[in-house]
Amino acid sequence: MAERKASRTAVLVCQGRAVADGRMAVGRFSDPVAVELLTAPERVLVEQVRSGVAPQVFGDRIEYGLLSGVSETLATRTVTIDDALRDRGNTQLVILGAGLDARAWRMKELADATVFEVDQPASQQDKRQRLGERTLLAGSVRFVPVDFATDSLDAALAAAGHDTTRATTWIWEGVVNYLTREQIAATAAVVAARSAPGSRFIITYPAPSVRNTLGRRIVRPLWALARRQNPIADEPMRSTWTPERMRELLDANGFEVVTDIDQLTVAQELDLAVERGPFLRSGRIVVADRI
Repeated sequence: MAERKASRTAVLVCQGRAVADGRMAVGRFSDPVAVELLTAPERVLVEQVRSGVAPQVFGDRIEYGLLSGVSETLATRTVTIDDALRDRGNTQLVILGAGLDARAWRMKELADATVFEVDQPASQQDKRQRLGERTLLAGSVRFVPVDFATDSLDAALAAAGHDTTRATTWIWEGVVNYLTREQIAATAAVVAARSAPGSRFIITYPAPSVRNTLGRRIVRPLWALARRQNPIADEPMRSTWTPERMRELLDANGFEVVTDIDQLTVAQELDLAVERGPFLRSGRIVVADRI
C-alpha cells in the first residue's frame, strides 16, 4: 500500500459504496455516509454509474467500468462483514487499514463499542478533514496512526487503549491482497496476541485466479492509452490465498474458521444481478473466532 500519501484506493472504495447504496441488496446493504465523504469532483463518476448510462468517451468508459465492478464487490463483502460484526456484538472493534470506512458513523449497533481505526497517518488526516463534525454513532472512535514501514501495530494499539482482556472484533477488509505473506503472518500474530476469548477476525482475501491476473495485466495499457490515472496502479497484487492456506494461518494463530465464502455466492444469495461473476468468485470473506 502507498505509505506516505492519502490512499486513492480508499476513495475508490468509498465511491463503490456510494454507488451501491440504495441500489444493491436494498434492506441488507446501506451506506448513506459514503457519498458525503466524497468531494464534489469524486461524486461526478458516482452519479454517472448510478445512472446506469455508460459514457461514450473511452477514458470515461474505463473509469465507469472499474467503479461499476467495485460497487458489486463492496455490496457483497460489506453485507457479509456487517452481519458477522453484528452477530458477535463485541464492544471493541479494530479496523485494519480503515481508509474511508464509515461504520462508526453509520452503524447504531456500535453504540456501546470503542472503534479503533488503524491506517497510515496521511490517510487518517485526509479522512478527518472529510468527516468534519459528523455525528458519531459508535460509543467512541480512536484513530491509530501507523506507518506500517516503521511502526509497531502492537505498540500503537496499546498506546491507543486497546484492552487485550476484552473480546475484540477485527476487520481486515480489502488489504490482504496488497501485502506479502510475511506481512500478513506478522499482522495475524499481533491480532492473535491481542485477542481475548470471544474475539472475531473477519478477513477479505483473493483466491488464485488466472482470469483476474490476466485481466489486471490487460487493463494497464488501456489506462495509459486513455491518459487516465489507474487508481490501483501503485498497489499491486502481492499475494493470493486458497481457503486451505487461509485456514492454516488462522489455525496457527488460535482462530477457528466459522465461515469462508466467495462473493459470487453472496451475490446469488442476495439475488443480485452482477456483471462480473468470475471476479466476485475469486474474492472471499472468512470469519474466524478465537478458540
